[in-house]
This record gives sequence, structure tokens and C-alpha cells, in this order.
Amino acid sequence: MTLTVDVSAQPLSGWGRTAPTTSMVSRPTDTSSIEEVLRTATSGVIARGLGRSYGDAAQCSGGLTIDLAGLDSIGAIDEASGTIEVGGGASLHELMRSIIPSGWFVAVTPGTRYVSVGGAIAADVHGKNHHRDGSFTRHVVEMTIVTPTGTFTVSPEVDPDLFWATAGGMGLTGVVVSATLRLIPIETSWILVDSERFTRLDDLMATMEATDDRYRYSVAWLDCFGHRAGNHRSVLTRGDHAPGAALPDRLQGRSREVPGDPRLRVPRSAPRRLVNRMSVRALNEAWFRASSTAPGSLKPLAGFFHPLDGVGSWNLLYGPDGFVQYQFAVAPERGDLVEEAVAAIASSGILSLIAVLKRFGPGTPGPLSFSQEGWTLALDFPLGPPGLPALLDDLDDLVAQAGGRVYLAKDARLRPELLPVMYPRLADFTAVSRRVDPDGVLASDLSRRLGIVR
Repeated sequence: MTLTVDVSAQPLSGWGRTAPTTSMVSRPTDTSSIEEVLRTATSGVIARGLGRSYGDAAQCSGGLTIDLAGLDSIGAIDEASGTIEVGGGASLHELMRSIIPSGWFVAVTPGTRYVSVGGAIAADVHGKNHHRDGSFTRHVVEMTIVTPTGTFTVSPEVDPDLFWATAGGMGLTGVVVSATLRLIPIETSWILVDSERFTRLDDLMATMEATDDRYRYSVAWLDCFGHRAGNHRSVLTRGDHAPGAALPDRLQGRSREVPGDPRLRVPRSAPRRLVNRMSVRALNEAWFRASSTAPGSLKPLAGFFHPLDGVGSWNLLYGPDGFVQYQFAVAPERGDLVEEAVAAIASSGILSLIAVLKRFGPGTPGPLSFSQEGWTLALDFPLGPPGLPALLDDLDDLVAQAGGRVYLAKDARLRPELLPVMYPRLADFTAVSRRVDPDGVLASDLSRRLGIVR
């Protein structure tokens, strides 16, 4: 393949750093360059935003990866409709810095703002408000996608099959070069937060079911390490955007403060011995004790939505081997699987540094979109323990048998035979993919590993 776009070989990996591979990387700055790449390619092309998918979704061994950093435009807010047009490579971080001073916020944000708009669509990311507002693509008015057979502007009304296949399609329908997003109005950049501590998981889940709808945002932190025969420490944090009248005088000058850049940065991989039973126990104890239970506490947006973004390259803290983030979703009536998974992790002795529980509202029509109504549990596991692969395989089987699924944006090791079980509409996705990519040009390490399309 001969390109006028400059390319160079580069090792790439996901945020978990578990499966690095090398591909050629192009850095286009306009749509026509991407059209040229896809028109002249024969196989193995995938787009990449900021590299925050945890596994191997945004890399293509021996192929070509399109770095979208150059397509980072941010348009003007249409105040009448509350919408904005942005480039597929624009980060949510820069978007927030642009819109918050005008009294607007993104409708959905994941746990990091260092994700591109194209990546947020490709993974159909979700946030603490899914039970109220759904996933990211629910708030996309339209998007422009470059595919191997042409460039299309699609919406839920115009070619909805391609629109929804792209939502959660992990870049395998084309490259999102721009999108029009629906924003939400805010008076301040602060969140009114209520927190509550629990010592039993069933009490936590019952409270979430009974009260989450009273809040726009809700998330629970779990201490998997401290699980003992039904006794399980957790902290439920819920919140809403604070009105201007809720701010004390000392914060009036900071009423629409924008998120800053990381104040700290991890310079290199931490030693393996840093993550051990003693350090995890101490961290969980400190988190549980430090969680405020005062109702109506004020917290800045960045601290509430993206606490880890305050530390640059925090993924290096897991050591030189990297880590796996494992996230599954099950139906509302299968909350027992959450308890079973937590008990299995606790009894295994394998450390999970982060465990986050949320409730999902109804999902989207996207055949590969992860979020479905019910419960979702996300867990971080440093690589190294010999029993970790077997534990995750066992969890996969439990999730599949319960009609649940794992999140492809975080996956690094799912067995391919479980993909059609977890995503029963896989054939619908394949049909759309073959329509816009009949020669199988689009591919990633993830799609090859799991056998998505061909």
C-alpha cells in the first residue's frame, strides 16, 4: 500500500499494558487522508484515540493504526439546541475545558476524561448516570464515519443500522471523524454529593435499587479484600450538579472551574512488590474511613468523575506486568451473580485494587454495545498471580450462563467461543460490517483474537 500520509512503525498497547504489538501508525489531519488510507488498504486498519481501552482494541499487529489526534476540532455551542460538533480525535478533557465556562457539560462521561470522542462512541462508554441517561451514543445527534466503501453521515434516523453498529462496534465499522453531541446545561462545575457506608453487600444493592433514581449519578466502591461471609464493606456515592445557590461565598469565584492537567505523574513502572496484601488492605481501609458521610458535600467535577486523572500514567502503579480490568454486566434479577463474583474473588486470595458497582438503565440498539439493564461490576487485577487466568475464566462462565456479557473495551483475554453467547446479536453487527467493509479491511488485535467479522 502506497500512502501520501506519513507512517512509522510503533509499539502499541492498551491502558492495561498486557499485550503490546507493533504496527505502522499514520497521523492524518483531515478526512481526505483517512479516506485515502482506507481506499488503498488491503487489510488490517484500525483507528486509535487516546489509547484508553484497556486491552487490544486500538492496535493492529502488522497492520496500520490511524492516530486521530489531529482531528481534534471543537466547534461552537449551539445554545438553542444545546449541541456541539467536535472532531473524532477531540478529548473529553479539552471538550470540558471548552464548554464548562459557558454552563454546559457532556451528557455522559466515563471514569476518565482522557478519551477521544471517537473512542467514546466506538466503546459506547457509560458513566455514573447510566440508570438515568444511558450511554454516550444516546446523546450523539449524528456522526460522520469514513468506511472502506465511502464516507457517511448517520444518525438514529439516517442509516440507523450503521449508526448503532458503530456504537460499541470497537472501530470495526469505520473511523468516526466528527460527531454532533447533545450537551446538558449546568450552573456550576460542582457536584452535591451524598455518601453512605455499608458492611453488607445485600444492603448496599437494596439501597441502590431503592434510591438511585433520586440522583443523576450513583456509584459504589467495594472492598473485595475485606469480604467475609456476607460482611462486605462498601461506600455508595451519589450526586447531582450543584446549583449556583448551593455554593458558599468562598467558591463563588470558582463556580465554573475547568478540570486541570494531572498534578502528579508516575515516572516508571512500580516494583512488583508494591501491590501486596498489606498495601491493598491499607488502601481499602483508608478509602473506607476517609469517605465522607456528610449529606450534601460539595465536590469538584474532576474529583467526582475522574479521581484517577489527577495522577498521570497511573496505570504504571500496577507494576511492570500491567493489569487486567474485568467488567461484566448482568440483568437486574441476577444481582446474585455480583455477590457470587465478589465471594469468589475474596476466597481466591487474588487482589483486586479497584471494584466499582453501578446500575444500568436500558441499553441501546447497538449489537455490540456493552451496557444492558441491570448491574455492572468493574474490577482491576494486577497480572502475576498464577490463579488469575482460571479465576477470570470461571467468572466468564458464570456471566455467560447468566445471560450477561463482558466489556470489549476492557477485554484482553476472553475466550472467542463465548463472544456470540454474550453478544447474541453478533450476526447483526457482522451484516452491517460486511456492507461497509466487504473486503475485511478493518481489523484489530481484538477482532482477530475474538473472531469478530473476518
